[in-house]
Amino acid sequence: MVKFSELNISETTLKSVKRMGFEEATPIQEGTIRLGMEGKDIIGQAQTGTGKTTAFGIPLIEKIDTKNGDVQGLIIAPTRELAIQVSEELYRLGQDKNVRILSVYGGQEISRQIRALKNRPQIIVGTPGRLLDHINRRTLKLDNVNTLILDEADEMLNMGFIEDIQTIMASVPDTRQTLLFSATMPDAIRRIAEKFMKTPEIVKIKSKEMTVENIEQFYVKSVEREKFDFLSRLLNVQQPELAIVFGRTKRRVDELAKALNIRGYLAEGIHGDLSQAKRMSVLKQFKAGKIDILVATDVAARGLDISGVSHVYNFDIPQDPESYVHRIGRTGRAGKKGVAVTFVTPREMSYLAIVERTTKKKMEALVPPTANEAVLGQKRVAMEQLLEMTEKNNLGDYRDFATQMLDKHDAVDLIAAALKTMTKEPEDIPVSISEERPLPSRGGGGYKGKSGGGGRSSGGGGYKGNRSSGSARPSSSRGASSGASRRREGGSGSGGGRPGRTTRRSES
Repeated sequence: MVKFSELNISETTLKSVKRMGFEEATPIQEGTIRLGMEGKDIIGQAQTGTGKTTAFGIPLIEKIDTKNGDVQGLIIAPTRELAIQVSEELYRLGQDKNVRILSVYGGQEISRQIRALKNRPQIIVGTPGRLLDHINRRTLKLDNVNTLILDEADEMLNMGFIEDIQTIMASVPDTRQTLLFSATMPDAIRRIAEKFMKTPEIVKIKSKEMTVENIEQFYVKSVEREKFDFLSRLLNVQQPELAIVFGRTKRRVDELAKALNIRGYLAEGIHGDLSQAKRMSVLKQFKAGKIDILVATDVAARGLDISGVSHVYNFDIPQDPESYVHRIGRTGRAGKKGVAVTFVTPREMSYLAIVERTTKKKMEALVPPTANEAVLGQKRVAMEQLLEMTEKNNLGDYRDFATQMLDKHDAVDLIAAALKTMTKEPEDIPVSISEERPLPSRGGGGYKGKSGGGGRSSGGGGYKGNRSSGSARPSSSRGASSGASRRREGGSGSGGGRPGRTTRRSES
C-alpha cells in the first residue's frame, strides 16, 4: 500500500493525518487524493468503511485558503449523523491548518446556524433540505465555492433528495471541482454526473466479499406499531448474551434505548450526536457486559470492534445490502455462530429480496413468540439460574434458613416461590416509539431484483438463539405516530463551528 507521505501532501496536512494514526492510504484514498490534487472531477464508487471521508477531505483541505473567509468547500450528505461524522473528520484533517468547518442540518433552530455562518466558515457540510433553506434565505453564499462533494449520493436518491441536490449544484460556480461518491450507480446518479461534472475520472473499489456463513438469518414481517412488542418477546425467548439493535435514525435509537430500559433491559444507545467520550464510555460498558443491549445507528456503529455479540436485531431494515452485511457482521465472529433478525414492514419486502440476492442466502421467516411464550422463556431462565446456583453448592448458612422453612412449608411451594421471585413478570408500562414511514418503494428504479417477496408465507422459523443470564420483560408498546416527513434528516440537533464540540451539543 502507498503511504500518505508519498502522495504529495503538504507537511501541515500530513501532520494532521499522522496524528489521526493514518500511515498507509486505502485504495479509494490513493486514487482520489492523486486525482483530486490535480483538480479533476471524480466519481468514487466504494462501499462504506473504505475511508471515503479522508479520500476527499485531504484534497479539499489542501485547496482551502485560510486567509480567505468565504465558503470554499461544500459537502452534501444525506443525514445529520453522516454530516456530523464528516465534519468531525474534516476538522481533524484541517486542525493544523486551522480550517474553519461548520455542519448544518435539519431539526435545529436555524438562527443558531445563521449566527455560526457569520463566523465565516471555509467548509460547509450539510443535508440537502437545510442547505437549500440557507441558500433561499441568502444566509449561505456559494459564489466562491471551488470544491463540491456529494457523499453517499445513492442514499440521497433513495431519500428523495434528487431535486434538492440539483438545485444546490446549480447554485455553485461552474468552475468548481466536483467529487461524487456512491456505493451504487443507478441511472439518476449517472445523469447528475453527466449534467454537472466535467469529464470525471472514475475511482472504483471492488466491494468486499459479502460473507455471512456463520450467521443464522431470520426476518419478522410486522407493522410498525407491533415491532417493539415482537422485539421484547424475542429478547425474552432468545436470551442473547450480548445484542446490538440497529435503528435508522438518532431519534429511533434514543426512543428504543429508553423503552428497553423501561422494560427491564440494560440498554444504551449510541449515535453520531453523542460526544466521542460518551460513545467510548458506552462501548466500554458493553464490552464489559455491564450493558446487555447496544442500540445504534449505522454511522455510530462503523468501525466497532466488539467480540461476543450473539444476536443482531435490525429494528429497521437498512436501505442498501452493504449496510445489512456490515450490521450483521457484528455477530458470528471468530468461528462462533450468530443470529440476525430483521424486522420488515409489508411495504419494505422488496428490500428483503435485494438483501437476499446480494448475500445469496434466503432468510427464514420467524413467527414472534406470544406474550405467554415470552413469559415461559423467562421462567426457564429463572429455573436454569436456580439449578446453576444449586450445582455450585456455595450456599453456606442459607441451608439453615432453608431447613427452618421446610419445617413449615412444602418443598415444591418453596421452590415455586423462589422461581416466581426470580422471574420477571410482564408489566404493562406504556412506552413511546414514534412510527417511522417505510422506506421508499423500490417499484421502478434502483436495484433490479425480485419484485418484492410479499407473497412469502409468514409461517416457519423458530425461537433460535443462545441462553444467557440476560433479563427482560415482555411488553405491549404504544406507538405514537410522528408524522415523519418523506425527507428524513434525522431529528433535532445543532450545527456548530468546531465539529468536535458544537455539532454534538444538540440533544432535544
